Amino acid sequence: MLHAVSYALLDSLNVLLVGVLFAVAVIHARTGKYARVASLLVFGDWFGVFLLSLATLLFFDWIGEPVRHFLESPIMGYTLVAVGLLSAVLSFRGGDPAPLINTLVAPLKAPNATTFTAGMVLGIIQSATSFPFFAGLGYLSVTDIPMGAKYLGVVLYASLALSLPFVFAMLIGFIQRHPESPVALLIEKMGRHKERLTAGSGYIVAAVLVFIGVLKLIDTMG
Repeated sequence: MLHAVSYALLDSLNVLLVGVLFAVAVIHARTGKYARVASLLVFGDWFGVFLLSLATLLFFDWIGEPVRHFLESPIMGYTLVAVGLLSAVLSFRGGDPAPLINTLVAPLKAPNATTFTAGMVLGIIQSATSFPFFAGLGYLSVTDIPMGAKYLGVVLYASLALSLPFVFAMLIGFIQRHPESPVALLIEKMGRHKERLTAGSGYIVAAVLVFIGVLKLIDTMG
């Protein structure tokens, strides 16, 4: 269960959603709609992650023993290292999420069902392209706990995966109410360096994945 929690927290480094939240703050700097738009966006993202988590867990439970075999084999370690190195390379090459964020401007202009749907799509895309997301659900699938508790755990899993963006949403709201506070100045500075923030989060994920992968290889091959 601890493995599942760890990977969910690693998956919470969702820089794309944080970037979208900054865009919402800019759009609604003077409209007073930030809280409602951000709430719908984050909840939609959570719901997307929850749906994909539930579907993935059902699939892993259906597969059964091969999931446990993969997680306990050296292949898991090699995969973690390979994904970590790939993440480092992609972070080094860089990438600006601005074009994707700009395509979401329309759903962010007013708090409505479209805002929720945009968040849900973001959640599904982010999780579907994240190896830690699937690894954590794999460990949740093979955990020896009652079936009902396991599927209730999906709610917690999705919540942990959205924990960091939720914190940023709260901080950005704080900025709007207290624009001269030290916290506000720090977050605004981070927003001006989103490329470095994106690369930094990628390097963190890469380093953690490689580290866990090496430990896994030592454990399974030692």
